[in-house]
Amino acid sequence: MILQRFTMALVEFSRRYAWLTILLVLVLTGLGLGYARSHLGIDTNTDDLFSPSLPWRQQAAKLSHDFPQFDNLLVAVVSGKTPEEADETAAALTRAVSADRAHFIDVERPDSGSFYNQNGFLLLPADQLAGLLNGIVTAQPFLGQLTADPTARGLFAALGLLAQGSAQGQANLTPYQPELAAFQTALDQAAAGNPAPLSWQTLIAPGLTGAQGAYRFVLIHPVLDHGTLEPGGAATAALKQIIAGLPDVAAGRADVHYTGQIPLADEEFASLAQGMVTGLVISLILIALWLFLAVHSWRLILPILATLAIGLALTFGFAAIAIGRLNLISVAFAILFVGLAVDFAIQFAVRLRERRFRTGDAAQAMTMTAQDIGVQIALAAAATASGFLAFAPTSFVGVAELGIIAGAGMIIAFFCTITFLPALLSLTMPRPEQKPIILPFGLAMDRGLAAWRRPILAGFALLAIAGVGAGLTQKFDSNPLHTKDPHTEGMRTLNMLLGNPITNPFYADILVPNLAAARTMTDRLTALPEISQVISGASFIPTGQSAKLAMIAQTAQILAPSLAVNPNPAPLTAADLRAAMAKLQTGIAQAAPHLPADSPLRGIAAALARLQTAPDATVLAMNSALTRFLPGELERLATALTAAPVSLATLPPAIKRNWFLPDGQVLVQAVPTEAESNSSSGLAHFVRAVRNLAPDAGGPAVQIIATAGTILYAFREAALLAAAAITVILLIALRSWRDTSLVLVTLAMSALLTALFARLVGLTLNYANIIALPLLLGVGVSFNVYFVMNWRAGRRQFLGSATARAILFSALTTATAFGSLVASHDRGTASMGLLLLLSLAAVLIATFIMLPALLFTLTPPAHANGD
Repeated sequence: MILQRFTMALVEFSRRYAWLTILLVLVLTGLGLGYARSHLGIDTNTDDLFSPSLPWRQQAAKLSHDFPQFDNLLVAVVSGKTPEEADETAAALTRAVSADRAHFIDVERPDSGSFYNQNGFLLLPADQLAGLLNGIVTAQPFLGQLTADPTARGLFAALGLLAQGSAQGQANLTPYQPELAAFQTALDQAAAGNPAPLSWQTLIAPGLTGAQGAYRFVLIHPVLDHGTLEPGGAATAALKQIIAGLPDVAAGRADVHYTGQIPLADEEFASLAQGMVTGLVISLILIALWLFLAVHSWRLILPILATLAIGLALTFGFAAIAIGRLNLISVAFAILFVGLAVDFAIQFAVRLRERRFRTGDAAQAMTMTAQDIGVQIALAAAATASGFLAFAPTSFVGVAELGIIAGAGMIIAFFCTITFLPALLSLTMPRPEQKPIILPFGLAMDRGLAAWRRPILAGFALLAIAGVGAGLTQKFDSNPLHTKDPHTEGMRTLNMLLGNPITNPFYADILVPNLAAARTMTDRLTALPEISQVISGASFIPTGQSAKLAMIAQTAQILAPSLAVNPNPAPLTAADLRAAMAKLQTGIAQAAPHLPADSPLRGIAAALARLQTAPDATVLAMNSALTRFLPGELERLATALTAAPVSLATLPPAIKRNWFLPDGQVLVQAVPTEAESNSSSGLAHFVRAVRNLAPDAGGPAVQIIATAGTILYAFREAALLAAAAITVILLIALRSWRDTSLVLVTLAMSALLTALFARLVGLTLNYANIIALPLLLGVGVSFNVYFVMNWRAGRRQFLGSATARAILFSALTTATAFGSLVASHDRGTASMGLLLLLSLAAVLIATFIMLPALLFTLTPPAHANGD
């Protein structure tokens, strides 16, 4: 056979000219590493994991081009104990970020500004606006007292009016229960020495506060340093420092979290890198242990480890030349290389030990080892490379690049095994073996497998049926967030936003020609049960403006005298406050017979009694807490009652930029219900519903579902390509349909067992771990081929052979490498490691139990010649 002669010639040359071979390989390795150091980069952009020619990627690119302000964002999410504290914290954060030009390009608050202050009432539904305005008009006497004296003294005077009305039987306090309860709580806190600011926004305009939601958003474009592994790292660090210095944050009254494309990408790479180097080091240590148990000599262990290191270095060089970058998936190639390439070196070393046992001559033993194992390793390398390279033509670029790098790595590993390893072994050749190189239990297991071969095969037939069922019911998790580390700041913040339709990040974007089309599309989308909310550019030009403006104008006319805030209120002292408290206490005492037992006014009187005996500082702190936000809210109410007609021409530039294109197109966003957002199937249902109305819809939800489709198609394509390539390779090497079928049947059983094991442990396929399945084809073939080719040579001892010993320890070393992936902080990488481990276990079971049982039932080929 030409391949056999070729491998034997390379091994013989490397043995004879060991130093020359080592020198040439080291020079080539040095050149490769030098090139990789200056040309191999890291791409943390998840968008680049898929081909830009895909229709959904082109749609995303178009939206990105039309609305570039939403790309590369660092999003600060602000919340506070009160809406006012959230607002003032967001404003302070915006000012601080805007002043730091070294780390931030620009900053925007999309949920604030003069437009919202003046026209916020117009954006409410008519019925909600009417209820809000009626409540404000009802509170006119109360507001009049507050505008005349926006202090606790004025508040107590207003409360005194309510008490007086109640005492006279002329006041119904039921509508004021929420406000009175809030006052009681604030006074109780102040009396206890823990004054907390009172939210007047919630009291005066609760409908408007609810429409805004609990969070304020600050959109930041950070300065990116693409020369580092985390381009947004410096900007994120600067943001964290700014956040820590914000007064309300320092006081524990507000929280600022952050998320966005930039921190999520940085955190994902950090999660990968956090365990990658440590995992690789631990893998090498454990691999050294398994090697010791496999070959028992440093004279073999050190050459094997050196061969692995050289092969890995050369593969880095290849990656730099062929691809020029590592992505968030292909960065895992190093651990995959170590786990798979070590099999070739172990096979060579263990078979060399076997030949040394049979013959004492080292040179002859190496020649015979090359004759025995060279073709088998070549076939295993080609099959494993095929499993990787099958992804190369797919649109799943992230895995395609991993496939190219790792596939080439298998070929590099093969050549290192038949050149560099023999050269090193010729210099460190261990002593001859004193006993056979087999597994201690191997011969007994062979006898058991031969005796029970039919029941064993029947059992595997049942397992195959179960595996088919598991495979058919296996689900694919299309949500990329489920593959990220949930404990990072970006992911914690994102998960915090998921349950709220106002902040749900899984929306669909639709571009329509004009405002009329936007309103029509909004009405049609709103009618769908899968959708919780629809927002468009038309949402900022409210309908029914005439009626709303009339209601607002009427309210303004009624309240005009009440909203003229006294710019110079009388000076206030603790004594003044005590007098006001005493007057209110008297009023409440007079009203007591008419008050229910649980009336907040009774609680207010009790709190005032405690405050009367408190120090002046406590009383003044109470005043500050009660009225800190009162003047601003009164001013805000006065501004909101000056609403004016809104048209496209009067919209602020920021809103136009975010919702309209220069040619008149309008952006429409549809948000799914919480139920639809919580699962991949629900999100797919939402996307189908939206696309039935708008086939060109894009946005995050559409991209997630389209990504899943691309991945599944890539998997099917790669699986078919790998199966076809492996079949052709086996037919060329074995020249027998029966022998090829033996390998493929065992391989199929490995795949079915993998599906069964994954189902049993509750592992769901995702875009990261799906690479394990085509890879299974290559790994499974490499183990199966060794037994089938030994059987073809007439050997009837399978587990009682040096081959089985090499396979077992190869599997242990491979499992060690894959196990380090399981410990990764990145959930996608960890799930890939787990699926690889399950696949490896399935391969071992099929190779060590089913395949020997199957071979014991068959007659060896006529050309078999036992060794």
